[in-house]
Amino acid sequence: MKHSAQGAARTGAGAGPGAAAEAVRIPVQPGAADRARDRAPGGAEPDGPARGEHTHGEPPVPRPRPLVQRSSVRGQILDALRSALVTGELRPGEVYSAPVLGERFGVSATPVREAMQQLALEGAVEVVPNRGFRVLERGDRELAELAEVRALIEVPVWLRLARTVPAEHWAELRPLAEATVRAASSGCPATYAEADRAFHRAVLALAGNEQLVRIAGDAHRRAQWPPAGSPSVRGRADLVADAHQHTALLDALIAGDPAVVRTLIGDHFTATP
Repeated sequence: MKHSAQGAARTGAGAGPGAAAEAVRIPVQPGAADRARDRAPGGAEPDGPARGEHTHGEPPVPRPRPLVQRSSVRGQILDALRSALVTGELRPGEVYSAPVLGERFGVSATPVREAMQQLALEGAVEVVPNRGFRVLERGDRELAELAEVRALIEVPVWLRLARTVPAEHWAELRPLAEATVRAASSGCPATYAEADRAFHRAVLALAGNEQLVRIAGDAHRRAQWPPAGSPSVRGRADLVADAHQHTALLDALIAGDPAVVRTLIGDHFTATP
């Protein structure tokens, strides 16, 4: 299946910094003290008292590092860039620099660079020395291979769970299935992609295998990146049809109908790569 997501970050042409920052609620650009701290080893506070501060010989009191705030910024940037990838706002083949993207988000280059490095590990971009990060161009063959990988991983697990998981446990996933329908009805591909991954993740979690959930989730996310030259946004009708497969599957799983479950699972994993 190929799921698209609306990018919160307007990194394509014509996207201004204000709109992107507002969309993902990025905190304001760190001040001088924050930049000085980032330059210190390990992100620690700069040595010595602030100007005008009287210590009177007291031993220095360690200050907690603001890891929560920095992690939050980096996480928001990463989410925004991932959304921009699946919508094509970060265009395949184009090179983007961390300072320029940082200006668009209203943050320093550091969290952008860290987010891009994570995307490089995920296979979405590659590092271009002294320039930035190039969005990798992906063809139909790669997407077909990812769809096959997802089917090989998920379909046997779904079928096994259909035989072993009690109906009441499947019923507990009803809110997540319905959330995908609401997300699809909104017409927002980004919202739908997130809801879709959440539903699949919850189903696989029933197997009790964290590595399975992680690997399948990574393949699912990669399958959402469109190939070069393809339409970047799926239509509302397409999203709604895909979401209703979730609720139909859940109905069959609760009813304990293995034949219908097998048919629906096959359709769900082959209809849209």
